[in-house]
Amino acid sequence: MTTAAVPTARPGLGAVLSRRASVVPALAAVAILLVLMTGAQIYFGNFVTPRVLSALLLDNAYLLILAVGMTFVILTGGIDLSVGSVLALTGILGARMMAADVSPALVVPVMLLTGATIGLLIGVLVQFFDVQPFIASLAGLFLARGLAFVVSLKSIRVEETSVLWLQSTRWRVGDWYITPTGILALLVVMAGAFVLAYSRFGRTIYAIGGNEQSARLMGLEVARTKVLVYVISGSCSGLAGLVLTAYSGAGYPRNGIGTELDVIAAVVIGGTLLSGGTGYVLGSMVGVFVYGTIKTVISFKGAEQAWMQITVGLLLLLFIVVQRVIVARSERRR
Repeated sequence: MTTAAVPTARPGLGAVLSRRASVVPALAAVAILLVLMTGAQIYFGNFVTPRVLSALLLDNAYLLILAVGMTFVILTGGIDLSVGSVLALTGILGARMMAADVSPALVVPVMLLTGATIGLLIGVLVQFFDVQPFIASLAGLFLARGLAFVVSLKSIRVEETSVLWLQSTRWRVGDWYITPTGILALLVVMAGAFVLAYSRFGRTIYAIGGNEQSARLMGLEVARTKVLVYVISGSCSGLAGLVLTAYSGAGYPRNGIGTELDVIAAVVIGGTLLSGGTGYVLGSMVGVFVYGTIKTVISFKGAEQAWMQITVGLLLLLFIVVQRVIVARSERRR
């Protein structure tokens, strides 16, 4: 007696589109970046050049590092408002230590550990004290900013050659160039993308953002993961503090004011849903470049910086609407 093979049903168009819907915002960010680049090239005539594009990475390296950490947090459905203040704290702390002739071999770990510690504090508040991420990270914002002013009320110039080397060194290929800070930012992006795509930790992050209760029922390490994403964000803030200090040549307690909003905007524009569960580090990188391109266009034009905020605000509204449409369609299919 033979049994007839049961044909495997092919997924319908709706199922395929549902699986691919998560990449739509990221692809939209790529499209907007291309439109911005094309429009700027047509208008200015000398925008899309190796010099300008190399400077785009150079000027936004610290923001790119912050965006990686923020992506991890937002993917779990959280938020981290402390990143700008932690950046300032680690920057001024590192500058103060180097001014006292402390070796960079000790200064850099202290900067990273300081950021990670504040991230750990926020993560513990969120996970074990059931404090809303907005409130917990707001507390971290005030704490880090206050500590930055305790370290110094004024900027502290950095004269440590090994730190300044991170920014002053430029490796060239023709008219293109890249600095150690740019390479560092790209390495952070690559590491973040790899962890999210190929590790159990990354899959747990997506599961928590998709449905935290289901993630618990699946036996995933929800508590540890939710704390660790804030530690990662804090560590990225510490590293960004080092990069910005090298970039500016000084630590300053007022650095990073409002930067948390820039980072969140870049991550959302890059396609990460604020509700969590959907997003990519590479999309956040595109979002940072969209933000940086707008800033560069405003600079080329010599326009008021208010137009920068207006443009980013409009883009943010657009992407929030796109996200809501995607979420609504996904819920209707369930």
